[in-house]
Amino acid sequence: MDNKKVIDILPPIKKESKKEMSVSLAVKPVVKKELKEREISSKPSFFKKSLFFLLLILIFGSVAAYFYLPQAEIIITPKTKIIDLEKQLLADNEVKEINVKDGLIPAQVLQKEKSLVNVFPASGQIVKEERAKGLIKVYNEYSTSPQVLVAKTRFVSAEGKVFRTPVAVTVPGGTYEKGKLIPGEIEIEVVADEPGPEYNIGPTTFSIPGFAGTAKYTKFYAKSFQPMSGGLKETVPQVTEDDLKKAEETLTQQAQQDCENLLKQDLQTAAFSEKFYYFPEQIKNEIIEKMPLVLNKDQVAEFKYQAKARCETLIIEKEVLKNFARQIIKQQISAEEELFEDGLKIDYSLKEINLNEGKVVLILKSSAPI
Repeated sequence: MDNKKVIDILPPIKKESKKEMSVSLAVKPVVKKELKEREISSKPSFFKKSLFFLLLILIFGSVAAYFYLPQAEIIITPKTKIIDLEKQLLADNEVKEINVKDGLIPAQVLQKEKSLVNVFPASGQIVKEERAKGLIKVYNEYSTSPQVLVAKTRFVSAEGKVFRTPVAVTVPGGTYEKGKLIPGEIEIEVVADEPGPEYNIGPTTFSIPGFAGTAKYTKFYAKSFQPMSGGLKETVPQVTEDDLKKAEETLTQQAQQDCENLLKQDLQTAAFSEKFYYFPEQIKNEIIEKMPLVLNKDQVAEFKYQAKARCETLIIEKEVLKNFARQIIKQQISAEEELFEDGLKIDYSLKEINLNEGKVVLILKSSAPI
């Protein structure tokens, strides 16, 4: 048997140096890293774009929904019940604060006064008669002895008009000078014997008829140096008792009406009505002063009369009545229940009023949700 040699023939292998191998090994990771970085860098850019478009869609969608889609409003209402109360109370102008236990609240008195003075005509007439008066000088040429003239002694003027002395007078006696008698004299007042303008005579000489038939008649005489005046007889107006009564009635009624109008004007103002409750038909009206400025039978064509009225009513503050209602309702509910004061409603009716005592009885009706 032939000896055969089996020889494995392998192709020659080219040896690479360690340096080359390390290079090839080193190059591969770098390439992979670059690829990975490219992949990573492309992912954030896509994410940002997607997020931007998503936000745009949300914004436009919200705007469209706001304008085009129907809206719904949700209201949450707590469960409530209504409590109704009715109570009688007394409003008194002497009470200073609310007393729920006794049913008392303060009231106030609103007061006005009105004074009037008017002129009224006199309807009466009277014949007015006056006697003329004047001064005269009485002379005594009879003797040096004084002469007494009694009251009502007559003096007759040259025209025949009689005047008298109101009181007794004494005419002084004369005096002698150089053997001649100088008459004694005295000035006195005389009054016409009758009324009338015909006694308003001018200066003149008077005789004393009481001495007629005696020596004294020519020795006692008088003279006036100024006209007599004041004599008259005429029809003049006069105030009558009926005139005074009519003036009183007319003026007092007018004063009371004006006073009441002033009070109601205050009550009806917006500012007052917002703050107070009042009773326009319950007004006390009285005359506190009335007086004529003339007397009965005064002789004047017209006269003045004056009057003063006072009117008053009771008023109640709305807040006081509301506070009273609030307190009585709170007394009727439990500690767990709450009064909704915005829904509090009150009403009242007048039961009784005494303006002289300043008191008013009310029936108060109140309701509120709790």
